Amino acid sequence: MPFIETTDGTALYCKDWGEGPALAFLAGWGLSSDFWQYQLAPLSDLGLRCVAYDRRGHGRSDDPGRGFEYDTLADDLAAVLEARQLHDVTLVAHSMGGGEVVRYLTRHGSERVRRVVLVATALGMPRLPPEVGDAVRAMYASDLAGWARANAPAFVGAGLPGCDVSDELVDWVLRDILRASLRAILDCNRAMLETDFVSELGTVDVPALLIHGDTDASIPLEASSAVAVNLIPGARLSVYEHGPHGLMLSHRERFNEELLAFAKG
Repeated sequence: MPFIETTDGTALYCKDWGEGPALAFLAGWGLSSDFWQYQLAPLSDLGLRCVAYDRRGHGRSDDPGRGFEYDTLADDLAAVLEARQLHDVTLVAHSMGGGEVVRYLTRHGSERVRRVVLVATALGMPRLPPEVGDAVRAMYASDLAGWARANAPAFVGAGLPGCDVSDELVDWVLRDILRASLRAILDCNRAMLETDFVSELGTVDVPALLIHGDTDASIPLEASSAVAVNLIPGARLSVYEHGPHGLMLSHRERFNEELLAFAKG
């Protein structure tokens, strides 16, 4: 069945493709599991089991209007890993998803987890003044579609050297984010901007690979991954030249090769 029920009765839509060593993918803020399809298809053909799910309030999952703080989101991840009986899994998280992975490790431990990959992570970012977050959310609440239309090209690296992306790919990303409920958009943004993971990063006890683009317009490298890599014991940072926030789309061949090598290493 494509749906998994969480502890509070929320149904999460889940893809489960292929057989072999397992990877579980967590999409970034506002995005669904479809975002990972350019990884799920080729990697599942190469002998990996690829699991990805829609966060509550996103994609095809239930929208309960609550539970968008990191504790509940981490427990949702735990429900997915248990329902799919995943062990020795590599967790691959984009942007906001990195916080869900770290909070999962804090709350549930690393018994099921072999490695983690944090892509364009928001971890390590300094906390912003409350009024900044309030202004950002007010913009989303007044015209999320207009904001997404203006920012989708930069998200996939349109116009950047070496980024082979089409207008249609930009439109596809735009459609995906507009499927998320406004409640999820606002509350997840608040959680991402107001949660401090500094003390938790030092407790990560599995190998960690951080991947970030040096032209990320959404979460600058210098304020996030470049900080977080020094807080996670033994972590390694891979920087993509001209890489945008959605570098797994613009640089998918390099990203997939690096992900495959790390997962099988």
